[in-house]
Amino acid sequence: MGVEMPDAESEGKAEIAEAEEEKTAGEGEGAEQFKYIVRLLDTDLDGHRTVEHALCGIKGVGRRIARAVATIARVDPGARIGSLPDEAIERLRVALENVEKRLPDWMLNRRKDLFTGENLHILGAELPLRIREDINFMRKIRCYRGIRHERGLKVRGQRTRSTGRKGPVVGVVRRKR
Repeated sequence: MGVEMPDAESEGKAEIAEAEEEKTAGEGEGAEQFKYIVRLLDTDLDGHRTVEHALCGIKGVGRRIARAVATIARVDPGARIGSLPDEAIERLRVALENVEKRLPDWMLNRRKDLFTGENLHILGAELPLRIREDINFMRKIRCYRGIRHERGLKVRGQRTRSTGRKGPVVGVVRRKR
């Protein structure tokens, strides 16, 4: 009838040309390169994930802490962490280092530390070390929880009669007739 439809091949070429123009236009002075891996607190974070989800890759940081850190650092929690400029990543690093000063005590993961008595929030590789130290201390003082840890049994009051069995199968041996 009189209306011509552009074919799919020419549309695809036009989209590719537009994308290349945007790349060359963005390569000026202020353009930031996308980072596929962002390093924070000795942890590699996936650059494709949002700030809120990527920060959860750090030990000791959950969704709630991640959102609070992003807010403290004035970074959009829904933005891709790989597309953030270097100064925003630096603000995130500083906010993570000072998180225990900015958050309420009930959000911290180590309240009333046994040795210092302070409220702390442990992050990164230090967290498993502290947990291991606590378990060894409980073993040393021979408290109930320490003894349960030693024996490999459930520690927090769970049932043990029917669940948590590991090792070789131990059952009733029937007499042959």
